[in-house]
Amino acid sequence: MAKYSSKINKIRTFALSLVFVGFIIMYIGLFFKQSVLLASLFMILGLLSIGLSTAVYFWIGMLSTKAVRVICPACEKETKILGRVDMCMHCREPLTLDKGLEGKAFDEAYNRKNSVK
Repeated sequence: MAKYSSKINKIRTFALSLVFVGFIIMYIGLFFKQSVLLASLFMILGLLSIGLSTAVYFWIGMLSTKAVRVICPACEKETKILGRVDMCMHCREPLTLDKGLEGKAFDEAYNRKNSVK
């Protein structure tokens, strides 16, 4: 069984991992102190990774403001839905606002434009 999570949480996790990857890249640059060029290259790459993380956080923040807020029927907490199908952020209950998908097995492929109903 595949483990699903809400799209907003997936993107936030990706952005957080970019921050840590950036720090690791910068730390690797410390091992090349004798070569200013190589150390600078690693520092710049790490900084770019952290900058990309900032852009992703900004993007998901803007996307999150457009998400539909619903009350999850399982845990009765407010959550956000992006796309045709999504998971509850709290209890991972499959959610949809599309009447044609109610009762069908959860599949993230329903969010793709070329998916069949």
